[in-house]
Amino acid sequence: GAITVDNLRVPQGATCLLDGTQVEGTITVKGNARLVAVNVDVDGNVQAENSRRVVVKGGSTVGGSVQIVQSGAAKVARTAVNADIQFDDNSRPLAALRNTVGGNIQVIQNTGGADISNNRVDGNLQCKENDPAPVGGGNIVQGSKEDQCADL
Repeated sequence: GAITVDNLRVPQGATCLLDGTQVEGTITVKGNARLVAVNVDVDGNVQAENSRRVVVKGGSTVGGSVQIVQSGAAKVARTAVNADIQFDDNSRPLAALRNTVGGNIQVIQNTGGADISNNRVDGNLQCKENDPAPVGGGNIVQGSKEDQCADL
């Protein structure tokens, strides 16, 4: 709910729903855990490794990066991310939709497919070694669109 917490850890196998929560540190999502964060304000990062599903959406802000590594599905939508969005070596569907990103979006070595659409990116949009290649479009990128994301 609409409470304030310091660092937040979603334990292995747990499910966490945040709605209007202020996180004054970092959210860490552990193995096989699920996070759904709606309209949250995170001062630090959102980090997940070996998680089942991570969703950050609905007018959320992240002061650092969103990093989803070796996990299942992930979606970042309608979120302001001050640094980077990184999807690396994930096995289920991914999406970065209608975000404002102060750094880069990096989509590397994923196997579940990725939709990268309608983002504003101050840095680069980098996609490589994904199978299948990411889909999407309508991205406004200040830096360069690279490799598999060249046409997005």
